[in-house]
Amino acid sequence: MNGLTLSKAFYEAVRPQLAAEIPDVLEHAAAGLSGPGSECFGFDDQISHDHDFGAGFCFWVPKALLMREKSRIEAAFAGLPESWNGFPTRRFDPMGRVGPRSVEGFFTSTLGREVPRNAADWLDIPECRLAEATNGELFEDREGLVTDIRKELAFYPREVFLTKLAARTMQMAQAGQYNYGRALRRNDAPSAFLSLARFMEAAASFVHLCNKRYTPFYKHAAKSACALPLLGNALERVLTVITESNSAQNGNAQEAIEEFAEAVVLFLREESLSRARGIWLWEHGPSIMEGVRDPALRARNILEL
Repeated sequence: MNGLTLSKAFYEAVRPQLAAEIPDVLEHAAAGLSGPGSECFGFDDQISHDHDFGAGFCFWVPKALLMREKSRIEAAFAGLPESWNGFPTRRFDPMGRVGPRSVEGFFTSTLGREVPRNAADWLDIPECRLAEATNGELFEDREGLVTDIRKELAFYPREVFLTKLAARTMQMAQAGQYNYGRALRRNDAPSAFLSLARFMEAAASFVHLCNKRYTPFYKHAAKSACALPLLGNALERVLTVITESNSAQNGNAQEAIEEFAEAVVLFLREESLSRARGIWLWEHGPSIMEGVRDPALRARNILEL
């Protein structure tokens, strides 16, 4: 049983107990599983069970209500079973990943700031943080406390999306189409490996953007991106070629990168996102940015995004 399924089943099992002990709180709370951790993305496996695994759920309460009824809420959670269906339970978590917490505190700590209100705010939040704030599943949210904020965070505003897309396009060009080949010609294996890593990271982010998704933490990025409908298969092909050899002198990697660039350009043209010609991805970045009017976005060094 994966963590998300376990979490939902545990909540449904103990909800009657919570309803009996804190009915007034439950009426205004939300429950689900979201945040950091492979189980929140559905990526957990048997290896994931070696830490932070068990039956638990997030219990989001408005800050004022949580502060007022904190002792009752904590007592209710302390009364939940220590194990359930053969699994240990996670009633409280020192990292705040499960258990009672305020709605406001969850989003502020997950995003590292308040909910974004302008382009600069959006760009200052790492993609993985946005993924953690919107992943998983809500089991119950009668008043829309968490649902409404997740809707606000569903995806980037149009011009922020274009800016990020342009950035990833140029980063793929710089790392994969340019610096990787130069490193090979210099017999500089460390630089070649680092160039490939930067390319793969940018490519995974690009595919997530095309699918209107946020890129999760780097160790999940490839798995997540390759499963997406738009360009996921193309990404999987290039990553397979790049990683099938332990040597930086992978003769097929450069060709695979160019093939992926062709798929990227085809997507950009089909979506009318770029008017640039050719598969040199660097030239497509400025073309994508033609759709951005916000001066704050146009002033950013997109290679650093």
